[in-house]
Amino acid sequence: MKNFENRTFIVTGAAMGLGLAAAKELASKGANLTLVDFNETALNEASKEIGKQSPTGKIITVTADVSKEEAVKNYVDETLKAFGRIDGLYNNAGIEGKQAEMTAYDVAIFKKVIDINLMGVYYGMRYVIPVMQKQKYGRIVNVASVGGIRGVLNQVPYVASKHAVSGMTKNAALEYGKDGINTNAIAPGAILTPMVAEAFRQVNPADPKAAEAEYAKANPTKRLGLPEEVAKVVAFLLSEDASYVNGQTIAIDGGQSNSYGNV
Repeated sequence: MKNFENRTFIVTGAAMGLGLAAAKELASKGANLTLVDFNETALNEASKEIGKQSPTGKIITVTADVSKEEAVKNYVDETLKAFGRIDGLYNNAGIEGKQAEMTAYDVAIFKKVIDINLMGVYYGMRYVIPVMQKQKYGRIVNVASVGGIRGVLNQVPYVASKHAVSGMTKNAALEYGKDGINTNAIAPGAILTPMVAEAFRQVNPADPKAAEAEYAKANPTKRLGLPEEVAKVVAFLLSEDASYVNGQTIAIDGGQSNSYGNV
């Protein structure tokens, strides 16, 4: 069902993983898309792939480093030029950083994680929200993580940034709900994306699949999630079906976060 016809969404980190899966899901429902990523080659390939699968919606691509404020302002401006409005933002671009104990963590990498995962999300909201205020309508989905609702060993900047994303989501909901703007976050667990695969390679370089299998044992479903499963939740939160859902951080982790207390 093409319930996103004439709707325009921005997807950051759209070249692969959760961003690409969400872009495919939105396009399949008739949406117009602005695809944003720092990797221009991968971004163009993603655009072609989505266009072949769902040829009805319009797609533009904008190469951008979301940690740069001017680059974020530009992808918002380019979206308005192409489509005249912005109905939703999937604030997805992010990095893990590296695995290291807190006191040994490389400060330069720490700052890079914060700049992309936290400031990139903030800049997206900073420039999209005024557009949505004028429209009196908007949907924002920020990507936190299970690392935004609990600790994750040896990933201190990632956890700090994702907790902050969850907090900013709550504030945006409080401040802009009156303007018809709903802001929510998702907290994916271990989903089989390239970034998660890299994390397993860091945990066990000799046998990353073994690290993956060991991690899955602790999940109630005994498996890892798929990007397509996350994409369906994102599409719901960007839709009218979620019209009274605001300020929530929704875990998508097979129920594993229940082992750590309340979300």
